[in-house]
Amino acid sequence: MTDTPTRIYVDADACPVKDEIYRVALRHNVPVSVVAGNFIRVPQDPLIERIAAGSGMDAADDWIAERARPGDVVVTSDIPLASRCVKAGAEVIAPNGKPFTEESIGMTLAVRNLMTDLRSAGEVTGGPRSFAPRDRSAFLSALDQTLRRIQRRRADQAATNQG
Repeated sequence: MTDTPTRIYVDADACPVKDEIYRVALRHNVPVSVVAGNFIRVPQDPLIERIAAGSGMDAADDWIAERARPGDVVVTSDIPLASRCVKAGAEVIAPNGKPFTEESIGMTLAVRNLMTDLRSAGEVTGGPRSFAPRDRSAFLSALDQTLRRIQRRRADQAATNQG
């Protein structure tokens, strides 16, 4: 864990829980970087910054992956981005509240790649299920718990370093 403050990075282009992120971040006094390919509207608050990463392929993903570190939280449904951020040590949460972890990301990435291959071969696989109110609730809980866990870890680390 680093000495830099915790930051929430939001893969914002298709994120359905931006308002929830802002609410939880403000309650915990955690800065948020809202990253999109182009302009995106964000609340006027000093804790919330808007990043227009550019329109290049994966520009927003690359911007987030280059900055995510241990002690940060990344919100994304993009599995390759989640994999990059988990490898960098960040906590990663999908908008439905599902955490991406070192233990789960390999299988999640493999399934994603398999489904992509099946679709490329003309197989009809359906898409992800619709975003539901319970997903919003699960996300709020997961983000709050993740921020509390990071804060506890930092406090424990500070106590260990002083004692």
